[in-house]
Amino acid sequence: MGILIDRSTRVLVQGVTGREGSLRAQYMKDYGTRVVAGTSPGKGGTEVHGIPVYDTVEAAIAAEGPVDFSVVFVPGRALLPAIEEAAEAGVPNVVACVESVPIQDIMVMVEYCKQRGTRLLGPGTIGAITPGEAVVGWLGGSVGWANTFFAPGPIGVFSRSGGQSGTIPWILSLAGFGVSTVVHTGTEPVLGTSMADLLPLFEADPHTEAVAVFSEIGGSQEEECAQVIASGGFTKPFVIFVAGSWAPEGQRFSHASSIVERGRGSAKSKMEAIEKAGGYVAESPNDIPRILRKVLVQ
Repeated sequence: MGILIDRSTRVLVQGVTGREGSLRAQYMKDYGTRVVAGTSPGKGGTEVHGIPVYDTVEAAIAAEGPVDFSVVFVPGRALLPAIEEAAEAGVPNVVACVESVPIQDIMVMVEYCKQRGTRLLGPGTIGAITPGEAVVGWLGGSVGWANTFFAPGPIGVFSRSGGQSGTIPWILSLAGFGVSTVVHTGTEPVLGTSMADLLPLFEADPHTEAVAVFSEIGGSQEEECAQVIASGGFTKPFVIFVAGSWAPEGQRFSHASSIVERGRGSAKSKMEAIEKAGGYVAESPNDIPRILRKVLVQ
């Protein structure tokens, strides 16, 4: 079944009449996700791909009933009020498919959601997918590509890289493994939901037997995962590949948040932390299935 989403998940799309919102809403709906409403101020009473449009999140929920997720497609500087609107309306999960967000806005929205019990995925995320069940965001891009790269199975996957969020499941599927749920945590320096936050969810999911991660240098999310594993908060096999081991201290790599400072966030520190906690480190992404095959037999 996976985590966060399944075929019963009810989804709202904020910014549904925009180019990105309309395109991604169509993809989610075509994949089988229950997209029950969208919002766009001043365009209430219209429809997009058969999805009713309302002026506000509150109006959409009043008309269509509670939703489990709001997926947000708005310009970066409009994200904060959109997130606040969703959280204030009681939406339990918000997916912020938006980049180039002011860091101060991100810090405010993360705290705002935390205070109201709303899980914020992103900003800078392309979403999450439970294969054969539902997708929130645009992970996969199209139904055809999603069906190619994401096969149902027992391995949970997450990554800070949007592209590698598809590559790892594809590698797993070629090796005979499928995935339970794939989550792209997001590319911004500050995120609403970290890798470590996802581990207890995969731990509680009876259909997830292990977790595989594509990691990059920079930040401390992987070290935080190691702390969760070491404390017994995650007991299933955890396999990670860390890209960027060549990068010197202070070198930016890929995303803006991928920067090594004073030994923290280096490939070496991440790998050592995971191995010390009892996880497994792959030398290349192609080694992940080999390790999983070995440890899942034990």
